Amino acid sequence: MNVIVVGAGEVGFHIADRLSKEGHNVTVIEKSAEKERVLKAKLNALVVRGSGAGAETLEQAGIGSAELFIAVTNQDEVNMVACLLANEYNVPRMIARIKSLEYTTAEWAQNAKKLGIDVLINPQNVVAHEVHEIVSYTAATEAAEFAGGRVVFLGYLISRGSPLAGITLKELGGLRGLYRMVVTAIVRKHETIIPRGEDAIQEGDLVYFVCNRRDVPAINYLFGFEKEQSKNIFILGGGRIGAALAQKFSSLRFRVKIIDRDHNQCQQLAEDLENVTVIHAEGTDIDALRNEGLAQCDVYVAVTDDEQSNILCSLLAKSYGAKRAIALVNRHELLTLAPSLGVDACVSPRLATAAAVLKSVRRGQVAGIATLEQSDAEVLEMVMPAENGLLRQPLKDVELPRGAIIGAIVRGDTVVIPSGEDRLEPADHVIVFALPNVIHDCERLFS
Repeated sequence: MNVIVVGAGEVGFHIADRLSKEGHNVTVIEKSAEKERVLKAKLNALVVRGSGAGAETLEQAGIGSAELFIAVTNQDEVNMVACLLANEYNVPRMIARIKSLEYTTAEWAQNAKKLGIDVLINPQNVVAHEVHEIVSYTAATEAAEFAGGRVVFLGYLISRGSPLAGITLKELGGLRGLYRMVVTAIVRKHETIIPRGEDAIQEGDLVYFVCNRRDVPAINYLFGFEKEQSKNIFILGGGRIGAALAQKFSSLRFRVKIIDRDHNQCQQLAEDLENVTVIHAEGTDIDALRNEGLAQCDVYVAVTDDEQSNILCSLLAKSYGAKRAIALVNRHELLTLAPSLGVDACVSPRLATAAAVLKSVRRGQVAGIATLEQSDAEVLEMVMPAENGLLRQPLKDVELPRGAIIGAIVRGDTVVIPSGEDRLEPADHVIVFALPNVIHDCERLFS
């Protein structure tokens, strides 16, 4: 596929890098000369310097043969104008990242369709949704829902004393009659492993599994993951993401307190948010936060623009009584480091936005997608077509690429945690975990 990516910030670079590694022909448009040099050194892609909102630059990038156009600069208007120009060249599919909430209303979505923009992606809404899913599943480091919430993909850190430490996947399989789940991956020392029967879970592992949502309470209880339901939430950072989170949690009847060091920002938050306590303070002002009830905090979410500050303040909050801490982090090295320091979960706007884009890129019918924060592995919800070579044969006879595993099958209102004897039927929603090097193979297999 011929793909043009406009804007090579964190999101644009990640998408371009990912798609080029999957074999797509990628062209990146970037107006910064400094970034152009870095891109040419690091990306296997054509790099064109200029504005994505300029016809001459688009033609230089090969807009006439583009099959997918992705505009992800930091300026909403540039992204929309770039897509409008691409529409004049009859590009079949266009995606735009839009930060301003005024451009994400239902009315604007309809206008975007008329203008040829297929998908509008709002980073703060995507991040707010991801943080909400993590908060909803207590103790989870990562969480994603599929098939309308009937199937969940969860990641848990195996701490000291966990009943899972030392148990093999074969032994765990003996409990499947009572607790139906599939362990899809183990992340150990920055390596993602698709586990086999003799592999043992170790202390410090991040274990990922797929299960029926209704089985989550029993599985949490069995493995010691269960904690009290979250009620009191502190949010550090009153920017777009923080405000969106506060509004979302407040509407769900959580007790929400939002902290920001900017007095004017606090005044605006107080005017815009209902049933939310606004605190004018630094994230490191522990005395002020303790006076506001930090010791009773169930979840502390740090979403400022400074990812290092997010990690530091999360750890401080935990040391003074917060039960869980979630930090907004973008850089890969910090994403992998933060959990080892004690941060319970990290959310990356870069990865969350990229996952939303990749859903539109994947071949076949993709109903959902989640990207692991700790690696580039993906969880895909694929809809089985009416004609496919995998249909109606036992799964034990299906030759999946090494590095992929089927976690669940949703057939109508029924969730099947599969065994080797189960078979796929047309219109099944299949939840597939895949490492980066086999995603392309999985796309072909299930399309």
